[in-house]
Amino acid sequence: MEPTDTSHPDYYHRVVDCQWACPAHTDVPEYIRLIAQGRFTDAYMVNRESNVFPGILGRVCDRPCEPACRRGRIEQKPVAICRLKRVAADHREDVASRLPKVPLVKNGKRIACIGAGCASLTVANDLLPLGYQVTMFEQYGEPGGLMRTNIPSFRLPQPVLSEEIGMITGLGVDLRLNSPVTSLRALLAQGFDAVFVGSGAPHGKDLELPGRDAAAANIHIGIAWLESVAFGHVDSVGKRVLIIGVGNTAMDCCRTSLRLGAESVKVMARKPRGFFKASDWELEDAEEESVEIVVNRSPREFVVENGRLTGMRFERMEYELDASGRITAERVVGEEFLPADDVILAIGQENAFPWIERDLGIEFDKWDVPVVDPRTFQSTRPGVYFGGDAAFGPKNIIWAVEHGHQAAISIHRHCERQPVSERLPPGMNLHSRKMGMHEWSYANDYSPVERRLMPHVSLKERFKKLNIEVELGFTAEQVEQEVQRCLNCDVQTVFVAKLCIECDACLDICPVDCLTITANGPEAELRARLKAPARNLAQPLYVSAALPQTGRVMVKDEDLCVHCGLCAERCPTAAWDMQKSQLHWPHAEDEARALEARKT
Repeated sequence: MEPTDTSHPDYYHRVVDCQWACPAHTDVPEYIRLIAQGRFTDAYMVNRESNVFPGILGRVCDRPCEPACRRGRIEQKPVAICRLKRVAADHREDVASRLPKVPLVKNGKRIACIGAGCASLTVANDLLPLGYQVTMFEQYGEPGGLMRTNIPSFRLPQPVLSEEIGMITGLGVDLRLNSPVTSLRALLAQGFDAVFVGSGAPHGKDLELPGRDAAAANIHIGIAWLESVAFGHVDSVGKRVLIIGVGNTAMDCCRTSLRLGAESVKVMARKPRGFFKASDWELEDAEEESVEIVVNRSPREFVVENGRLTGMRFERMEYELDASGRITAERVVGEEFLPADDVILAIGQENAFPWIERDLGIEFDKWDVPVVDPRTFQSTRPGVYFGGDAAFGPKNIIWAVEHGHQAAISIHRHCERQPVSERLPPGMNLHSRKMGMHEWSYANDYSPVERRLMPHVSLKERFKKLNIEVELGFTAEQVEQEVQRCLNCDVQTVFVAKLCIECDACLDICPVDCLTITANGPEAELRARLKAPARNLAQPLYVSAALPQTGRVMVKDEDLCVHCGLCAERCPTAAWDMQKSQLHWPHAEDEARALEARKT
């Protein structure tokens, strides 16, 4: 094999999997180390650089980082990365003095943001410090978008939401509440230099079945129903409730129903559990509250008697699966009636743009949604950008945040009359952690403790009010063990082949046998000669340059390495070193500095 190019950022991207898996590329190991030191405010600010809403996402993020956490390769339980974000947010000091500074003298450019959700707020967060004037149009009386209207307060308390939104709007956003945009043409006529559309996916999908119209009074669209609950327009529900769908919105609907007085709540899933869209922890929380999840039931009709909904009739399904778990055949094996006083439909969300005129140069695809460049977030009309759910459909807050970061770069380059497709690449720096001959400035002890469980409010207490937060969060003392589970994946083993004397000391001391010195050759042959068999063939091998004594190569299976640093401690010639790899994903401020440097 060719020697691995460790100078290329992609090598370390594959190693620091949690940071690479997060759409916003949060420096997870760094803020975990700061939490371990009790520096909660510093950890909060490191987190805020990329994800903007640490307190919010520490409660409701979909956690794309955790399945990638290398701790899961050891014991299948990743570090509680998401909940550690909340720890920093809950225990930090006031950060007002550390927020981005907004210049008094503006740059003369005006940006319009449609919708005051997470994507638009991120755009404002990035552009206001560069001197832009940002006007944000929000149809409701409070900012936050779906974070406010569709995430129940027992998961995301309103004070937390309002505080972190306020950190951004307080920078100087011209916030126009109760101001829906009804015509993009009219908005463009106001002379804005760019427009960002962050209006979300506001329409829930309906279910057109027999009986739908007759039972309309007791059939609710999930996201609209949650919105009505959030604004106090709905404060009760029937005793027997059926939730159709099994995504995260369905979990919010079923748990909210219990708090509004429902006695029996069933979530109806058309397919087996392995096909559920809801996160595992959302399912666990719902089932802990005695929500029944019924699988293999396909809705057939709404049953109405004397003009009122009495229940639903379902087809009972059976499925055949192949070895990889995919459905190869399905059949109806019977039917079943379930009584219900109310039915809530949580089967998906759709974009809707009736307010965008079709002659503005914005191309729409066959699903009648705008064509958006996935890298620049620009529509087919220069100067009009989309992000969040409005761009590519419903995902999660952390995805919308990254959309906002990237759209802000495009907006700045557009206003500077630069090509929006030309942007700074991600960068990576290496810094040695060496403090002495065999001493490094990070903890390398392997902690065998299991993942800490999140403490919850008791079942008896949590239903007394709609806004009682169920998850209590970790105390500063409780978090001590969890932070020690991090394997410091950003502190890399860096090898210098020319210093190696092939003494085998590193091979002897490696606790996981991830190192092998052998003759070079094709990858398949190298893998066959590894000291420990490679279990993850998707993880590339590290292969050094030829060693000076014998011409053999040092081979490392990064999948096995736990970054303990024992190889570097044991090496007599310092051929091994422990260096922190710092991934930098450019934001609008970086583009601004680069463009300014080019001018001067």
